[in-house]
Amino acid sequence: MSRVAVTAGWSIHPVIRGDGQASFLSGDAMIKPGKGSSRTSSRSHEVEAFGWLSAGSQQRISSGWRHSLLVHSIRTSLGTFCGIVVPAARGGAASGPFQLQRGNIGRALKLAYFRAIQFGTTERSESMPRGKKATSTAPMPVKSLEAWIWEAACSIRGAKDAAKYKDFILPLVFAKRLCDVFDDEISRIAAEVGSRDKAFQLVKRDKQLVRFYLPLQPEDPDLPVWSVIRTLADDIGEQLTTHLRAIADANPDLKGIIDRVDFNATTHGQRDLDDDRLSNLVEAISGKRLGLSDVEPDIIGRSYEYLIRKFAEDSGQSAGEFYTPAEVGFAIARMMNPQPGMDIYDPCCGSAGLLIKCQLVANQRHESANIRLFGQEGEPGTWAMANMNMIIHDMEGEIEIGDTFRNPKFHARGGLRQFDRVVANPMWNQSDFRERDYDADEYGRFDHGGYPGGNADWGWLQHIVASMNEKGRAAVVLDTGAASRGSGSNRGDKEKSVRQWFVEQDLVDAVIQLPENLFYNTPAAGLIFLLSKQKPKAARGRVLFVNAGRDFESGRAKNRLSTAGVDRLVETVEKRTSVDGYAAVVDQDAIAANDFNLLPTRYVLGGETVQHRPIDELLDELTELHRRAEAATQGVVAAVRSMTGTS
Repeated sequence: MSRVAVTAGWSIHPVIRGDGQASFLSGDAMIKPGKGSSRTSSRSHEVEAFGWLSAGSQQRISSGWRHSLLVHSIRTSLGTFCGIVVPAARGGAASGPFQLQRGNIGRALKLAYFRAIQFGTTERSESMPRGKKATSTAPMPVKSLEAWIWEAACSIRGAKDAAKYKDFILPLVFAKRLCDVFDDEISRIAAEVGSRDKAFQLVKRDKQLVRFYLPLQPEDPDLPVWSVIRTLADDIGEQLTTHLRAIADANPDLKGIIDRVDFNATTHGQRDLDDDRLSNLVEAISGKRLGLSDVEPDIIGRSYEYLIRKFAEDSGQSAGEFYTPAEVGFAIARMMNPQPGMDIYDPCCGSAGLLIKCQLVANQRHESANIRLFGQEGEPGTWAMANMNMIIHDMEGEIEIGDTFRNPKFHARGGLRQFDRVVANPMWNQSDFRERDYDADEYGRFDHGGYPGGNADWGWLQHIVASMNEKGRAAVVLDTGAASRGSGSNRGDKEKSVRQWFVEQDLVDAVIQLPENLFYNTPAAGLIFLLSKQKPKAARGRVLFVNAGRDFESGRAKNRLSTAGVDRLVETVEKRTSVDGYAAVVDQDAIAANDFNLLPTRYVLGGETVQHRPIDELLDELTELHRRAEAATQGVVAAVRSMTGTS
């Protein structure tokens, strides 16, 4: 008997090799049978055993929801033929070490494979036996889905008021996706067991057959699961809330996410969303299927983010708490260039847009990205939005809730956990944190830079540097004031002192000025600070400044960073070369000569944009100028008196 450890990842590849062995891959590393339970240092593993198929055939299992069916088949088959109990982890994946008897492994894997064929979760080679396969329809184009999803959102009271109801609309669209995918899973199981009624009974007994178990069954099992919600006629808000809470009770991973909104809530005796409007919303959302064969995760994900963006357009100041424009997010993800196996972190993740962009870019560039996503968000509604956004995209991430500044949730070896990449768009110019908050820190985040004064921008940057590993890189969006406050003043300035420390420690890799009016909480141009703990040799002691202020397209409510502008920006950062009127590579001595002012327009001539600066900052500068003028006047008067001998 040999002992192996299994970790089934978010995607699995069963491979049958020419030596007669069968392998199940999750990623690209492996654990081989041997004495004891041993594993490689990689985060994903392969289980090898004697197999049953001919040489050279290889099947690939799709990720996400579809993967859970195959994993459960393997687990069930191993139990049936080998007497093995495989523990179940999140999403039905097998986990933990267990004993594997070689005698029956071939039959177990064969049955599991045939079940996967019947569920339609594998792509078969022509030599493989054929079974029933689920039919599919042409996926919905992204533009038509975006138009539909916004039209559904506007069904409450029109586009003008749609953003007011985002806390009702987003969970309901999310629930529709869950219901339609659950329907697909029930139908695949029904193809094996003979009917949807039997499939419902089977899934109720063993919830690990599906990624998310929904305790919703129509009286007629052949009707869609969503029909349970669509046919609500009386007390719609109360019954809908009850159904969504039941879903959360059956799926701990959805607790606080799908069940946090009370669709029956009232304010001063008046329903926040009455049953008539709620019924209209449910009916509008019922207009299209959102199942696995109807819409790919990337498409429904983009449409969900489109809906979030539309809400942001009408949310004013609060929009900055949950949304970073998609074009800025993709620019950041491309500049961060996430590699397979990396851990990526956002300490103030909002709706998780930056993390999702990193995953999407990694998926585009690598066949097996295998990156891990981590985020923290302090606002409960936005935290729920982030989790829904991740699941809609068919991604997995660890999103914690809480105040990152005062209570960071990711720890390792008694300190902060460190990551390969950090991306963030914290709230700009926060004044919520006092010097005592910095002094009370238990993680050494502010031991070197220190308290930056009334604005927390450089406090966030210190947290981010402390969260980067020895080769870590980061991209952080901040207000332009963070680059210049305190420079040019004779008075000691705490924020400038922290900025000086960052420059002298060679942590600032690049500073990029974006166009005006991109962000939904301000018309001002933002900056992207690129940080690095291990710059390439040629970049050491230098900072790249980029002024991308002209690279935008005008929109109805906001400007957008143009596609050509994103391409130009990413190429410039990768090459790190000066471009007349656009980019300049500047050494630390020149930055010191400018009193550690990090505004790109200070170093890049041409293409300058109007800078919007905080009123209190302007008043401070005016006061300082007035003081200097008075001092100069007194000096002139004293000189004249000295020359004329008058007192």
